[in-house]
Amino acid sequence: MSDFTTSIKIAGSGLNAQTARMRVIAENMANADSAGKTPGEDPYRRKIPTFHAILNNEMDAYEVRVGRLSADMSDFVTRYEPGHPAADEQGYVKYPNVNTLIETMDMREAQRSYEANLNVVTVTRQMLGRTLDILRG
Repeated sequence: MSDFTTSIKIAGSGLNAQTARMRVIAENMANADSAGKTPGEDPYRRKIPTFHAILNNEMDAYEVRVGRLSADMSDFVTRYEPGHPAADEQGYVKYPNVNTLIETMDMREAQRSYEANLNVVTVTRQMLGRTLDILRG
């Protein structure tokens, strides 16, 4: 397999991984303020994607794959809202353990990684095109 194809496939696996990561982050952010419906019910729990380097024997190179989603086991946020349907006997409501600032920073990092992989694909395609032009000439 050519080095050009290998580069594009490796970068493509990175694009797929970062896309999956951004989906998880978006889900976390969408559920950041969702409380349970009844007293004592746990709200949404933040999810964390995991990644694995998998050896592709055909390419003799590693690709990145999305693994399982892990649950963030940190404590839920509690707020005093005695009128809320999910308030416990002391008037506290459990909210997700999602910090939107952390999710925003994770999203930026995922976007930068996505862009870096996209740049690899773009540059590799340009190099391939130039190589073909040289061979034709």
